[in-house]
Amino acid sequence: MEDIKPLIEALKTKLKQALILWAEGFREACCLHRVIVLCRRSKKLMIRTGQCFLLNGFIFLGSLFVLNSVVIPTLQWILPDHYSQTSCEAMSEFHGVFKFYSFLRGFLIQLFYVFWFYPLYVFSFILSNLWYNDIATHGFAAMGRSRPSTVESLKQNDTLTSDSKVHAARPAGLGGIMIGIGEQVYSLLLLTFFFFEVYATGFIPYIGKALNFVLLSWMYAYYCFEYKWNFTEWGLEKRLDFFETNWAFFAGFGSPCVLAIFFFPPLVGYGFMAVLFPLFVLTATGTEAEQVISTRRRRFTGAQLGKVPVFYAADTLLMRVLSLFPSESRERTQDNKTL
Repeated sequence: MEDIKPLIEALKTKLKQALILWAEGFREACCLHRVIVLCRRSKKLMIRTGQCFLLNGFIFLGSLFVLNSVVIPTLQWILPDHYSQTSCEAMSEFHGVFKFYSFLRGFLIQLFYVFWFYPLYVFSFILSNLWYNDIATHGFAAMGRSRPSTVESLKQNDTLTSDSKVHAARPAGLGGIMIGIGEQVYSLLLLTFFFFEVYATGFIPYIGKALNFVLLSWMYAYYCFEYKWNFTEWGLEKRLDFFETNWAFFAGFGSPCVLAIFFFPPLVGYGFMAVLFPLFVLTATGTEAEQVISTRRRRFTGAQLGKVPVFYAADTLLMRVLSLFPSESRERTQDNKTL
């Protein structure tokens, strides 16, 4: 028992550190007053954010509300399943009619989805993603930043070097552009495979929902910070290393967004996410995550939190898939990932 006590104490210390960093990430995500400050500084940002609210909040969620509150009840009144004042004998006589009404009602509702909601969903998804990039750009500019200065870049490189691991700087010129494009493609593929992983965990019995919640929190947190990391020119390896080293903070940061959509049907959840996501992108833009985490870590005593390979499964699966392609393409992709 005495041999186990130090292990238990170390686990308690690490759990406490994880909870503190999780709470810090959650608190940073909830600093929505930054959105107001940034919108007051930039008229373009305020317009883009307002357009997101109009499209996804008013039009998309409003359409869902009209469908569930007006269209479906009206169709149920016009094409009922049964009449309350009809006798049992009459019910049996009109059974075929009621069955036809039910089929027709369902068919009309599906037409509403096919010709309105699904096209609106696709339109909203494409346009919103374009607007998110504009919102992040205007938010970054409203923070008084354009690109990291030389001093800031050196400070970030010194601060965020994990243990003895040194992240290679991206070369200038055409080579740097090609590496940047390769990193963006690999990052897109990696997050796509990670999304499939998140989706699959929802079917695991007992722990599936909890695991799904944690993975979704990480996914949304990464999406929110990716815009900022693009502007500050962080390489993919540096992003993943920082993210996986500070997994507890990012799990906390992504939790508010997931809480807002986790208990809703898919279409309603998408609508709320599309409205809230630009707000969390802006809070991520205004969050000095490196400074916040560093300040907290300096207060910790004893063993520090270890690195959690959040993207290991997605990365392994992606490399397996890429191995099916010609070796030249695979080597080029691997070089982009490494650089």
